[in-house]
Amino acid sequence: MEINGVEIENTYCEAFGTVFTRVLVTAKNKKWATIAAKEVTGYGTSTIGCDAEAGIDMFVSAENTPDKRPGVILMFFKNKKDEMSMVLTHRIGECILTCPTTSCFDALNESLDATKEFEIKSGNNLKFFGDGFQEMLEGVYPFEAFKIPVMSGEFIVQSSFKVGKGIAGGNFLIIGKDQDSTLEAAEKAIDAINAVPNVITPFPGGIVRSGSKVGSKYKFMRASTNEKYCPTLKTKIEDSQLKDEDNCVYEIILDGATELAIKSALKLGIEAAVTVPGINRISAGNYGGNLGKFQYNLFDILG
Repeated sequence: MEINGVEIENTYCEAFGTVFTRVLVTAKNKKWATIAAKEVTGYGTSTIGCDAEAGIDMFVSAENTPDKRPGVILMFFKNKKDEMSMVLTHRIGECILTCPTTSCFDALNESLDATKEFEIKSGNNLKFFGDGFQEMLEGVYPFEAFKIPVMSGEFIVQSSFKVGKGIAGGNFLIIGKDQDSTLEAAEKAIDAINAVPNVITPFPGGIVRSGSKVGSKYKFMRASTNEKYCPTLKTKIEDSQLKDEDNCVYEIILDGATELAIKSALKLGIEAAVTVPGINRISAGNYGGNLGKFQYNLFDILG
């Protein structure tokens, strides 16, 4: 298959089931909502080394938030469901509670399997920061919330947050002739993906320069460089997947609430990437079906 003269390889990306939360942070204005969002989603690229995979889903206008202030919706993905409560409690407590003018609410609206959704009491846990001066907020919202006294006034937080069943690790590879064109294609892909709700791209700017494989020759490493796609190793290994004209590879990794969200994001991202001159091929990363049960063939995604 070719799109705009770019080869689409007949392969699939492999993703796996996970749990996630979707959180709304509101603030006095978009500036402070953005600052809070960047802080709380920091160090959230991969659960290989981070406590969660985290990112910005979308910004929302004041008329669409519980307290009628501008907000931003964030998503946090985690492999172990029993650890999600602590992840959210720590991140909200350290990065949202501390940020000027913010409030925090649950924003989960759909997931892969609604029958497996559950709640965590992160807001209820955070109320104890009030040291006995916290109060339940009565009659303001159609859900339980607490107001915690802080030095600038009060911090409002919803008592509980829903946890849904989602998908992590959807991906595709952009293979180009040089770094400039390949990076431009990756940036266009991320711009397109950002229009899809219920999806995040947790790596820096949404782009991965250091795609990895499971395991390593060093036993203490859980993951290591994917040498088959490293341009500087083309002539040094026997099983390189790169051709002579392939000199840069960027990977786009997606986490999403549903299969529809993942598939939509993959399609829009690939279609945007192939509009850039200098892109040779689009491929995807998989582990022979051994990593996760979700497999998305690129031909099927692109229809």
